[in-house]
Parts: sequence; C-alpha cells; structure tokens
Amino acid sequence: VQLVESGGGLVQPGGSLRLSCAASGFTFSNYAMRWYRQAPGKERELVAVISSAGGNTNYADSVKGRFTISRDNTKNTVYLQMNTLKPEDTAVYYCVARLSTAYWGQGTPVTVSS
Repeated sequence: VQLVESGGGLVQPGGSLRLSCAASGFTFSNYAMRWYRQAPGKERELVAVISSAGGNTNYADSVKGRFTISRDNTKNTVYLQMNTLKPEDTAVYYCVARLSTAYWGQGTPVTVSS
C-alpha cells in the first residue's frame, strides 16, 4: 500500500489549496478514505472522511463549510479542497486508508500565514 500526498504549501489567510493523495497497492474503490492533520504541538485531528463510492462525507466542525473531500476512483486519488484558509489550519495533512490496518501517507505541509 502506498499513499502519496501532494499540493501543500504556503498560502495567505483566506486563500485556497487543493491537496491530492494518490493511492496504490490496494483496491481503492473498496475503501473509505480519510484526511487527518497534525499541527505543531497538537494532537492529530480527523479532518474529513469519504465513503468508498464517494456518496457520503463527514467533516470536523472546524472545517465544515470550508473544506471539501472528494475522490476519483478511476484515478485512485482522493482530494481535499481547502477554501477560506485560516492560520489555525496550519498543519501537516495526511491521507489514510483503513484496511486490515491503517496506512498513512508521508504527509504534505500546509502553512497559512501572511
């Protein structure tokens, strides 16, 4: 199993970023996918979840209305569209696949700062 995140970077408050996570090594379309984040000195936080077919999504209260999780099962990729970014969104973002065990990507850092 391999999960490779991309799309992080430095953005000003109010800006947008789109994260991608390319998955391989398992039947992607059979599994829900998750985005987590971890800010410096803070506990890891579940940000968003999407069902295997993409029909159901859930979000942390802190990102509802600003972030959108989606997936393309033809490309084995899950996305996180992040709008109206705030400094408190600064963190390393990870995509996660829960098979018989949990697999994590290497993470992509997001910094929201002016």
